[in-house]
Amino acid sequence: MRVLALTRYERLGSSSRVRFYQYFPYLEAQGVEIVNAPFFKDDYVRDLYLGRSVSSRKVLQAYLKRLSVLVNSAAYDLLWVEKELFPWVPAWFEMLLHILRIPYVVDYDDAVFHRYDMHTSVFVRALLARKIDQVMSHAALVITGNEYLAERAKKAGAKRVEYLPSVVDVRRYALKQHHNDPQLRIGWIGSPVTAPYLDVIKSALNKLSQETNIRIVLIGAGDINPFPELPTTMLDWNENLELSIGEEFDVGVMPLVDGPFERGKCGYKLLQYMAAGLPVIASPVGVNTHIITPGINGFLAESTDGWYQSLRKFINNPELRFKMGQAGRLKAEQMYNLQIAAQKLLNLLSSVRKV
Repeated sequence: MRVLALTRYERLGSSSRVRFYQYFPYLEAQGVEIVNAPFFKDDYVRDLYLGRSVSSRKVLQAYLKRLSVLVNSAAYDLLWVEKELFPWVPAWFEMLLHILRIPYVVDYDDAVFHRYDMHTSVFVRALLARKIDQVMSHAALVITGNEYLAERAKKAGAKRVEYLPSVVDVRRYALKQHHNDPQLRIGWIGSPVTAPYLDVIKSALNKLSQETNIRIVLIGAGDINPFPELPTTMLDWNENLELSIGEEFDVGVMPLVDGPFERGKCGYKLLQYMAAGLPVIASPVGVNTHIITPGINGFLAESTDGWYQSLRKFINNPELRFKMGQAGRLKAEQMYNLQIAAQKLLNLLSSVRKV
């Protein structure tokens, strides 16, 4: 099987890394030939994260490059698309693939459709509100990372919708060994784009810091410290650091607001924490309520007091942190493991290839 993978980003883009790149070695080992053609290069992502204006020339080059790649679509057994072929352009090209009977699979790990149907511009809503619905309806298969996205695909009239959660390669994560540090290190991993969600837990952390010894550890949050009044360690993201977060954190957190876009998230950072043997706390939004079993591998916190009380349970309680961390690791191994998901993905792609 010859597959053209049309990812949104190169490896620096977390969605592409999680939903596509980590599967490539397994698929290739099974005889799948993958030609990868990312839309945006890593320098685009770096500019985005650093708040720098993105060069119009680079964006135009990305569109032209994608167009040139699609000219040879018929040479592949299948096109494997991340979200859409062309951002901010109607679904003309997906419709053309459908007319030409070139099968494509489209994958979603967030509610990209809300960038269009909830846009502040009336013009954008008029032109693109149903764009992703059309992309979904013309696809041979829609793969989604949670039920919120799956429901949207079904309502859009997708021919076939399959659930494949975001997963981690559990074997690569170092399991946390020591849980007896007197200073509780509250950890978060993400990007500057998602760092504003940390405001959700600011009041709870301030209150907790007045009572006990805590440290906030942020990986990938950017250059601006969201907690200037608190002991905070800020680390730049890299893939090796991601795999050793158990050495940096004692508990992993995922605060969110409860909004339409957030309900489409796939809880990847929770899976990373769990793979490292860490207990977790998250806002009860979307898939988080399925990943966390309260009292077993972590807690769900809906309010400032909920966050405060949940974090407080881990203070001077290494036994609880160890027990919940072990339960999280087991759940990651059994339900969110690359080794399990890779075979399912191969079967899904094979089932809709060109015949």
